Amino acid sequence: MAKTILGIDVGTDSMKLALCQGGRVKKAVSVPMPVNLVREGRIVSTETMGELLRGAMRDNGLHARYAAFVLPNDVTFVRSVTMPRMTADQLAYNIPFEFNDYITDELKNYVFDYAMLSTPEELAAPDARTMELMAVAAPAALLEETQELLRHAGLKLIKAAPAVSAYIALIRAREAGAAFPAGEYCILDMGYQAIRMHIFHGERHMVTRILEVGLSSLDEVIADRFNVDVHLAHTYLLSNYENCQTGEACMNAYGNIAVELMRALNFYSFSNVDSRLADVWLCGGGAAIEPLGAAIRETLDLNVHSAAELLADAGALPDPYGFVQAIGITMD
Repeated sequence: MAKTILGIDVGTDSMKLALCQGGRVKKAVSVPMPVNLVREGRIVSTETMGELLRGAMRDNGLHARYAAFVLPNDVTFVRSVTMPRMTADQLAYNIPFEFNDYITDELKNYVFDYAMLSTPEELAAPDARTMELMAVAAPAALLEETQELLRHAGLKLIKAAPAVSAYIALIRAREAGAAFPAGEYCILDMGYQAIRMHIFHGERHMVTRILEVGLSSLDEVIADRFNVDVHLAHTYLLSNYENCQTGEACMNAYGNIAVELMRALNFYSFSNVDSRLADVWLCGGGAAIEPLGAAIRETLDLNVHSAAELLADAGALPDPYGFVQAIGITMD
């Protein structure tokens, strides 16, 4: 029988927990995060975070021994690389050097791993001289902190990977069961500080671009309108207080965000002339704001979907677009 695994996605505003077994969701809950417990993508106190997680599991009836954890984007590195054919031991030695131009700290302070992108058939071809990999680097201290906070919650870490890995698992499952696979995917993670644009060709990660526009820009215009601080403005935004989501200032901000996305996608298409990207998938907190989604649909000449469509159990979940990473991280 497949293990029951708790997928954990910790954000600035909330922690998403998805209890999964064999790729199926048994239960999913969203837990509010205390202010400033997460700063610049890092959890400030592993003990406090562990106690919060333990309490959330107890209060919501989430019973699991094993956990899969989404590593924060801000401190992990993901690269698609092409390397000469070599053994696993040779890869373990050489992969760290692929990050020389990206990591300013000493390489010994990082843990490196990889996933093979080349298929067994490609590797077995008589003329095969190279292999394609998705390589990942994460601070060793981050993994130690993650294991420590999970121990506080009574959990054992069996997988820790960046969000890209969660998306790949969901894409792989969709492509396997789809009569007409999408082929190319653009997943937009509509976060608080930024929007992360992840583009995949099938399950191969092509590029991630960070756009420095997020929900915080909406908080600022709402704070100006109601003369409140940005923390209260954020609650106004999420609750649509006095229909603030459709106010003129917010509508203008949505338009600016949509134009930035259009520019980023146009640049990708210009740089990748063979691209046939036709579909965009929205996830994260911004996907819950319908006027923002509408602005994106009106601006982009693409099919815009909720990333909930990537989930087999989306219909049974509250706000399914928010659980994409927590569910995907539990999958192989």
